[in-house]
Amino acid sequence: MSDYFGKEVPKLGFGLMRLPHKGIHTDIEQVKTMVDMFLEAGFTYFDTAFVYVGSEAATRKALVERHPRDSYTLCTKINAMVVPTEKAVKQQFYTSLKRTGAEYFDYYLLHAFMDNNYKKYDKFHLWDFVQEQKAKGRVKHFGFSYHAGPELLDQILTEHPEVDFVQLQINYADWENPSVASRANYEVARKHGKSITVMEPVKGGKLADPPKEVKKLFDAANPNMSYASWAIRFAASLDGIITVLSGMSNIEQMQDNISFMKDFQPLNEEEQETIREAQRLMGHSAAIPCTACRYCVEGCPMNINIPEIFSAMNKQLGDGQLDKAKELYAQTVVDSGKAGDCIGCKQCEGACPQHLPITDHLKQAEAMFE
Repeated sequence: MSDYFGKEVPKLGFGLMRLPHKGIHTDIEQVKTMVDMFLEAGFTYFDTAFVYVGSEAATRKALVERHPRDSYTLCTKINAMVVPTEKAVKQQFYTSLKRTGAEYFDYYLLHAFMDNNYKKYDKFHLWDFVQEQKAKGRVKHFGFSYHAGPELLDQILTEHPEVDFVQLQINYADWENPSVASRANYEVARKHGKSITVMEPVKGGKLADPPKEVKKLFDAANPNMSYASWAIRFAASLDGIITVLSGMSNIEQMQDNISFMKDFQPLNEEEQETIREAQRLMGHSAAIPCTACRYCVEGCPMNINIPEIFSAMNKQLGDGQLDKAKELYAQTVVDSGKAGDCIGCKQCEGACPQHLPITDHLKQAEAMFE
């Protein structure tokens, strides 16, 4: 439990990005069950976004319409990259209010800052806009989510000391990864005295199923702990953390997270050493560190399902399962483009929060599978 902005916040947050589905629709009944389990266990923080398809509407049906407004805290986000005009961007705020039915947002974020987009938030006067909403009581605390390097983060926090908190990608696998810079960004935020909400603690689910050498390490250290629990507890053990978001997709994941976070205990020194060894092992992994956020897919002119192709590649690169890799790749390209269809426009690379050389990896996939 942490005390931020005069209110206690449990260290586990419910990320509403990867909700369960029935066919093409969100499985609202399962989401309701998950929401109830989460609240009954004493957790309160829910995180959605304007651009998470169906998420804000599901939040209204599963949470807002069924529970008192003072029993939970809600975060959503405004994204300057998905619409062309200042008026259209600002309309997102009012659309989010209507979709969620929440009346106000406890936390509100300028969404997904990267080197190639952060100036657009200045251009559209969104810093002033969000502060106006805060003054009107429609936003309690505001900040931004971030996917770039420590130098830019330091610049933004210097220019905008009014920010209440920041949302950073923090996980043990990317702690020293120069393309994600988890540690460096964390240290910059703390230098500026900012509290942090953590996204991608399990790296889009990758750390719930880490490379087999890491599994052996964790199993030897504590066979009763899930692989995801190591990742979430690592992030939650850091100083200055408001909450750690887990994008739970089913009841089983909810049960697992509640089991070790309800009475959260920070990692002890022996467990920290186990994490350090896992980091050393991960540094030698050939697997592609894709989190399956799917930001790369939206604008692909060739309709290439990049995250699923990378998932297939990782069956070979990370696990040595060539036959399984080929099978998964064949399934992936039935209804979408092949890796070899890539025209090298690099739209995907501009959208990737992990800054992956996606076109190079697709050439690798083409050689591997085609």
